[in-house]
Amino acid sequence: MTPAAAVLTPRADDFPRWYQDVVAKAQLAENGPVRGTMVIRPYGYAIWELLQAELDRRIKALGAHNAYFPLFIPESYLRREAEHVEGFSPELAVVTHGGGKELEEPVVVRPTSETIVNASFARWIQSHRDLPMLINQWANVVRWELRPRLFLRTTEFLWQEGHTAHATDAEAHELARRVLEEVYLDTMRSVMAIPVLTGRKTDGERFAGATTTWTCEGMMGDGKALQMATSHELGQNFARPFDITFSDETGASAFVWQTSWGASTRLVGGLIMAHGDDRGLRLPPRLAPVQVVVLVARADPAVLAEARRLASSLGAAGLRTQVDDRTDVSFGRRVVDWEIKGAPVRLEIGPRDLAEGQAVLVRRDAEGKEPVSLDAAVGTVTRMLDDIHASLLAAADRRRRHDTHEVDTIADAVEASAGGFAVLPALAVDGGGERDLNAAGVSVRCLQRRDGSLPERGDPVTELVAVVARAY
Repeated sequence: MTPAAAVLTPRADDFPRWYQDVVAKAQLAENGPVRGTMVIRPYGYAIWELLQAELDRRIKALGAHNAYFPLFIPESYLRREAEHVEGFSPELAVVTHGGGKELEEPVVVRPTSETIVNASFARWIQSHRDLPMLINQWANVVRWELRPRLFLRTTEFLWQEGHTAHATDAEAHELARRVLEEVYLDTMRSVMAIPVLTGRKTDGERFAGATTTWTCEGMMGDGKALQMATSHELGQNFARPFDITFSDETGASAFVWQTSWGASTRLVGGLIMAHGDDRGLRLPPRLAPVQVVVLVARADPAVLAEARRLASSLGAAGLRTQVDDRTDVSFGRRVVDWEIKGAPVRLEIGPRDLAEGQAVLVRRDAEGKEPVSLDAAVGTVTRMLDDIHASLLAAADRRRRHDTHEVDTIADAVEASAGGFAVLPALAVDGGGERDLNAAGVSVRCLQRRDGSLPERGDPVTELVAVVARAY
């Protein structure tokens, strides 16, 4: 057992406890004073900021613009769309008093912003020239959580939520799927190194108020599924109650067609569970707050000077680098700290290394150490970071494939879901089949075509498969 493993609960013994250990010891987050809330610590927030930047860049590439809408929403707004309010009612936080007085109308603390955004869209959209309208918001939301778990399910969390309006159903459909693939799927594979499945939710699992929900589903280290992002087609379900109309090119009035979509700080939880091992985090380099740590072995002025020179060169090459010169803390303790925090690359340097013109290079995603010339360190590490990303993605993909089982019946799907995903004909979960799965603690994560691709809305159920799993 390595020193890092000694301070964490082994995953095989108790995966939820291991997860809690990593969140605490990597200094990612801690519980807030109100049950279900969390304090995101600087290291955890730095990961979120990097994720946020990657998502934001892709969202803007679609043509969306960032805006901000109020945290407080009139209760009457939610009641305009019956399915929406019914779906969110159990999770709502409602303010009834303010300024020492009872409010004339209660206000809801934002659980999602479809209603308040659409109240604005009704004012902003008049003509076909105003369309398409693509708005994104970075915000916090509140959903009263009964079984909280840091990052995965909290009463308050951070996210982005996109809201769009289009002239036609076809345009809204295309945008919803582009968001799923060009924003979410691409970020998860090329940045998070997580090989998610994409598909359509069943009617029982789709977003309250949507006509169609598209999803990204990741397999975690214990074989359970995590819904990592969703993109919804709303049809005209909000346009009609909020009277969002536009005059088309002929001058006729028509209701808009809409989408909404979001991803949250839950992604940080997915990152931990998809890649972590018994030594702690294993961060994909593109999301690591510290990509390279230069670890000074001894309090030697010449060694410290070389460590700082090396760190400066790495930083100049665009790598996020930190010198750990805490020589008052044991070398072994510092190694454990950085392994738990998942820094992708460690360069260790002491007096003997300096005399030989080298450092010791350690990859977090692999066992073993190797010497690297100080002159070649920057180029070697730069190339290695790309290799680490590819290695983590490949490992996660192998695990997903190994733990995905093709079955024919609901009973077999329940059994297979004890340690992974099960794939069975979608016809088997139609009607009562999904209810039987839910009774056994298993849910339909998504529907796909038989080749694993996204279905079209009109595909018959006989041509689809259902991916089912136990889920967070």
